[in-house]
Amino acid sequence: MASSPPSCQIDLPLPSASQPGDRFLDHEDRSTPVPIHVVTSASQLPVEFLQPSPQEQLVIGFDCEGVDLCRTGALCIMQLAFHNAIYLVDAIEGGETLIRACKPALESRYITKVIHDCKRDSEALYFQFGIKLNNVVDTQIAYSLIEEQEGRRRSPDNSISFVRLLAHPYYCGISYDEKEEVRILLRQDPKFWSYRPLSELMVRAAAGDVRFLLYIYHRMMEKLNERSLWYLAVRGALNCRCFCLNDNDYADWPSLPPIPDNLRVDGDAPEEEILSVLDVPSGKMGRIIGKRGSTIKSIKASCNAEIETGGKEGPADKVFMMGPVSQVRKAEALVRSILLDRY
Repeated sequence: MASSPPSCQIDLPLPSASQPGDRFLDHEDRSTPVPIHVVTSASQLPVEFLQPSPQEQLVIGFDCEGVDLCRTGALCIMQLAFHNAIYLVDAIEGGETLIRACKPALESRYITKVIHDCKRDSEALYFQFGIKLNNVVDTQIAYSLIEEQEGRRRSPDNSISFVRLLAHPYYCGISYDEKEEVRILLRQDPKFWSYRPLSELMVRAAAGDVRFLLYIYHRMMEKLNERSLWYLAVRGALNCRCFCLNDNDYADWPSLPPIPDNLRVDGDAPEEEILSVLDVPSGKMGRIIGKRGSTIKSIKASCNAEIETGGKEGPADKVFMMGPVSQVRKAEALVRSILLDRY
């Protein structure tokens, strides 16, 4: 495998060394320095990534950075965390040819992509490069499932941020100060990730967003039961396609994971989960959101479904609802009632 010289090195947690209740930074032998490679050509990436195979299945950390990343906001960097190296795939220097070379891996069921909040990353990949992100483990979804599994039900409008997840004592127990530094820079200049050459801060910040994901993945797999693992798979798939609305109702996307036979016993099978998209007439979205979000929060509290609006990134005239069929239908009815002034 050809590879570029590493820009620098960064400490990577060792999942195999974990013990329940440990904190990553309590023991120096729990991390190892790994190289960070800036990639401008597909030849610099591992062959096992470029050519997915059932004989050599992979789990990698994954993230994207860009300028207002969404269907129209430019993708600038794609980060890949392996157990022995981190690769920063430079979409600006490598261009469309480089990103399209990654398409088989990003769509492969043989490569698990561990990511935190996949929706906008998936949207950018789909609309800018025709990539249908597949087989993800979304740590934001996994965290919520573990909380519910252990009897701690979260509020419907309180998904955990990556910084808060890192601070959780079970998953890492660390403070990610560099993330806040980058956020300040992004507020000052939204084009931060588009500048070249990459500065040392950009390299370390991009690597920092994926360096802990494999460790967190292993910690979460220790906790998730079989039912939660199915929810994780199907909700990850729904979140990947959520904002990737097209004219064929997602027919070109992979099938959703079926309910496993072992979860259908004793009449206690989980309910099928779906994604529903409602059109909102021009000028009516404010009615659904309500003052300071009060109306949509009330809808979320009334049904066990995830409800999203396109927001400023778009699409601005859609409401997306994901969850069990009965709860999505309930959410649909509530939204329609609002539009008809009967809520």
